[in-house]
Amino acid sequence: MKKTIRHLIAAVALVVPAATAFASGAGPELEKAPINIQDTESLQRGAQIFVNNCLSCHSASAMRYNRLADIGLTEEQIKANLMLATDKIGDPMNVAMDKKDAKAWFGAVPPDLSVIARSRGADYLYGYLRGFYRDPTRPTGWNNLVFDKVGMPHILGSWQGEQVLETVKGHDGHDEHKLKLVKAGSMTTLENGKANTADFDKRMADLTNYMVFMAEPVKVKRERIGYMVLLFLTLLLLPLAYFLKKEYWKDVH
Repeated sequence: MKKTIRHLIAAVALVVPAATAFASGAGPELEKAPINIQDTESLQRGAQIFVNNCLSCHSASAMRYNRLADIGLTEEQIKANLMLATDKIGDPMNVAMDKKDAKAWFGAVPPDLSVIARSRGADYLYGYLRGFYRDPTRPTGWNNLVFDKVGMPHILGSWQGEQVLETVKGHDGHDEHKLKLVKAGSMTTLENGKANTADFDKRMADLTNYMVFMAEPVKVKRERIGYMVLLFLTLLLLPLAYFLKKEYWKDVH
């Protein structure tokens, strides 16, 4: 029995370092996505970016246009500004592109993005949207720091500009990959070698925020109801607790 336990401990000792090494090499460290699904203005901007840029190739079949009312949009606003592929507000966000054409153009059918934020996480999406760089070895001329050998072109390249991948030595002596802006876009600036990407980063945060909302639309309403319930219980129970305390301690001098 003792021999078996020793073997198990030895096996775990061998597996844990290997697993740690695999996890550390799985990809670049992801920056925390600055999102807030209670920020309706950010969600509305993100929805507009999604419909105008992402929905051309990617569908969101689990998301219906009328759910956009949950982020403060009226039915008239949704119909006038966001419904480009249908005239029925109850329709899902399907793409008009034929799957055979998509596979021929991109090598694979662009995935449905309905729940991409739940499967990948907000930090991954935020890093991916900002992680495109020029790579002449790729068919599209673009690669991505977060998703190596990505087949998707940089559709927002005119906003961000062009980045290149640089390899630098980290504090621990190991090579680290960094992105450097070499050509400014409409939402970035480059002066004296210093890049300012704040505007582009903010738009990508809005888009990430919307995709987090889209993956679970009811979460916004659920959190709002939760805050109201907590406030109601606080206002209801606090006076009761106060008077109950007075009743218990009234004979204590």
